[in-house]
Formats: sequence, structure tokens, C-alpha cells
Amino acid sequence: MNDLLTGKVALVTGASRGIGRQIVLAFAENGATVYANARKEGSLDGLSENRGNISGKLIPIYFDVTDADASKNAVMRINRESGKLDCLVNNAGITQDALIGMINKKAVRDVFEINVFAVIELTQLAARIMIKQKSGSIINMASIMGVNGNKGQFVYSASKGAVIAMTKTAAKELAPHKIRINAVAPGMIDTEMFRSIGEEKAIERIKNIGMGRLGTPEDVAKVCLFLASDLSEYVTGQIICVDGAAII
Repeated sequence: MNDLLTGKVALVTGASRGIGRQIVLAFAENGATVYANARKEGSLDGLSENRGNISGKLIPIYFDVTDADASKNAVMRINRESGKLDCLVNNAGITQDALIGMINKKAVRDVFEINVFAVIELTQLAARIMIKQKSGSIINMASIMGVNGNKGQFVYSASKGAVIAMTKTAAKELAPHKIRINAVAPGMIDTEMFRSIGEEKAIERIKNIGMGRLGTPEDVAKVCLFLASDLSEYVTGQIICVDGAAII
């Protein structure tokens, strides 16, 4: 299927690499007009090169998700240019790992600014448009660390736990307006962030995955595609783990 999102308009944050980049491509390949967000100007250049199967549009939109005014201007621009916003994917996120006792306030602040506060801000901005049009899908990127926790990831797990709680609450509040809000909780995905732990640790962690392999950004993007499409029109408030039966 390559027309699941034909006519839909989406905003995907954190789109310059990894999971975000693949979500953008999957949405565009299925007919959506996708506003792909990144913080660094020019980082989305060449995003659609050598992708002959894109039937939608890719529109780079550069802003820092922690800047409330910039986020507001971006959402207003999308509404002005496209007249609607059908899907928001809150994908931008960071991790700063440290053991308890070694965590500083700046690290906590930095992680929550992007992983939590920016999600709250963009969700509110998108909801205002979606309430008026009486439709929409918001997809929040959580993590199995937010579901199960993990040693050495106290702050990151807390931030993703907050995303999960927000998703469940917002789903109940916005359901009467026909707005769906779900979260995707990836496990160990083959991205630059995961590979940064080193080959030895990576091999050890793969042993804990039931399916015997790392997940791919494509695995996560496919679930997001389902949640953005009308196939999931009665699905809301769910936390979908994409982890290959990983044990943490």
C-alpha cells in the first residue's frame, strides 16, 4: 500500500536522522505532505534523493522544539500553507545517561525540555487546529525504558514515563473531538544513538532480544504509518512497544 496518507498533512520532529528520518520517508511514500523538522539548517538537504517512490511532498521546516515561539510559528505556518494538520509525530528526543548519584540538574533539565516540555507545547498547538477540524492523530515517541525502566537511565526513563502518562491522559481528553493520541515505545533500534554504546555492549544487548536482531527505523516507521492512517481510527491512548520481545 502506498496511498495510506494521501491528502494528509503531517509534522514530524527530529527528522534529520534515524527513526525520524524514516518516518518522514514512509509518510511521503504514502502520499502525505510532510513537514520535516530539524534544528540545524540544511540538515534535511537530500532527504528525498534517490527515492523515486515518493508520491507526497517533503517540506523541511527548521526550528528548535524547545523554543515555544518558534514552535508556534511553525505550526501556524503549516496551517496557513496547508489549511490543516492531520498528524503530529513528537519524535525529537535526547538521552543523557548517568547512574543515580551522578546526575546533575542541567542534564535533567535538558532531557525534559526536549522529551517532555516540547511534547506538551506541540501537542497543545496541534490540538487547537485538530479540534477545529474535528480530526487528527498525534503520535508520541516513548521508549521501552519508560515502560520497564533500565539501569543507568534514570532521567531518560523518567522523561519517557512522562510521555506515556501524557499520552494516556490526552487521549481521554481529546477523544470527544475525534483526535487520537498514541505512543510508540521502541526497544533496541539500530540507530547511531544505539551504536554509540560500543560494539561489545551492542552484541550483549542483542542477546536479550527474543527475535535475535536489532529493530530498524523502518520497523518503527511502519507502526507510525498505521497510527497516522485511517486504519487506526478507533485506536487511541495506546502504548505500542516495538521491541522484538526484548528483555531489559
